[in-house]
Amino acid sequence: MDRSQKDTDEIRARLMQHKAELRKRVNTIHEHARDPLEQDSAEQAAQLGNVAVVTALESEAVQQIAEIDAALQRLEAGTYGVCVTCGEPVGEGRLKVRPAATQCRDCAEIDGRRG
Repeated sequence: MDRSQKDTDEIRARLMQHKAELRKRVNTIHEHARDPLEQDSAEQAAQLGNVAVVTALESEAVQQIAEIDAALQRLEAGTYGVCVTCGEPVGEGRLKVRPAATQCRDCAEIDGRRG
């Protein structure tokens, strides 16, 4: 997919900005993870419940960072915006909503039904 240097730079900047936001989120999670548990057992139970939610959020953020890194590699290779499944364009609308998308909408829907 042919892109102008300006388009490539804008996409890279958008991906890098999102990656920075995700890294900040992960760092915040790590900082709060160091906080000691409350002495009260009921409060501890609530805190431990929160740990499970926060851990899931952290895992999601780390996965998104990996997806962004892969999108940056595709951008450098000149394959950004090309569906990895069918080879057709992913679509500018889909890339605006999900800049690290690897598949066109049709292929993503098919994979979603399989999963």
